[in-house]
Amino acid sequence: MAIDESTVGRTPLVELDAGVAPTVFGKVEWLNLPGVGHGGGSIKARIAVAMLDVAEEADHLPGKTILEASSGNTARALARIGAARGYETAFVVPDDLGSGKRAALEAAGATLHEVPAAEGYDALLDRVTELASEPGYWHAGQYENATNPSAHEQTGREIWHQTDGAVTAFVAGAGTGGTVTGVGRTLHERNPDVRVVGFEPATEPHGLHGLKYMREGGYHPDTYDESVLDEKRYLATEPARVAARELAVRHADTDPTIVDAGQHDGETIRATLRVDGDFLVGPTSGGAVACVRELAREGVLDGADTVVVPLCDRGDTYAEGELWGNRLS
Repeated sequence: MAIDESTVGRTPLVELDAGVAPTVFGKVEWLNLPGVGHGGGSIKARIAVAMLDVAEEADHLPGKTILEASSGNTARALARIGAARGYETAFVVPDDLGSGKRAALEAAGATLHEVPAAEGYDALLDRVTELASEPGYWHAGQYENATNPSAHEQTGREIWHQTDGAVTAFVAGAGTGGTVTGVGRTLHERNPDVRVVGFEPATEPHGLHGLKYMREGGYHPDTYDESVLDEKRYLATEPARVAARELAVRHADTDPTIVDAGQHDGETIRATLRVDGDFLVGPTSGGAVACVRELAREGVLDGADTVVVPLCDRGDTYAEGELWGNRLS
């Protein structure tokens, strides 16, 4: 499997029509590993490259199968990059894994160990811990691997550069918590007044794929440093879906404005922004926009603010289910 790892990072920043007073920029993370098919890349390609680099430097990988628990995006990234580097891969995944993510994993030759989604995400973590105790595996450990948030310090540096230091708020969901932790640390180092907001699912089960329910105990990732947060919010699934769908409506006839192209050219960016003519984002991206709308409605953010949200993956990764099922079926 041919993979160009140089395409990971330096992703574009675009301006979204979010229907709020603050300026809202989206970091287009599906342009990590563009052109790989099955929904493109995702924000998790950043940590996959970083974790594998560190493991190879420590000589942990020879003769081992890469193992991880994932709702899809980390597994896709590790499967693709791992296969390109010559490793076998295996993943513990929920049994409701989206068809796009499943197709990507199968195309990369990954072995899948499925756990009932109704049992919650901690069941995946329990199962991967069992497998990791067996010989022959290297467990990436995205929930405890410090390389995860460290990799996103670079994401934060990109955001600072792309906004010329004008960013006043960063809003992101927490699964491993690596994104909001790493980006938040970097932005606070440059300006302690930047408002870093993390959000988590309000209920379990939920449809905010990739995020972890932690409201009533359970496993708390080592990679999630809540001291970085200026505020934490709990978000229901439906507002996230509504925000994602409204973005599609608002951008029905007009592409998001490219603020900074990163390492890509405008033609490449515009070619990947739409799916069958529609601007479709995943549920966690919709969740970030929904949180921005809440903050604006409450007066926490206003027209003087410049907010950045990660567009973690593209909507065709969720080709079935309640978010985009009708549109993409």
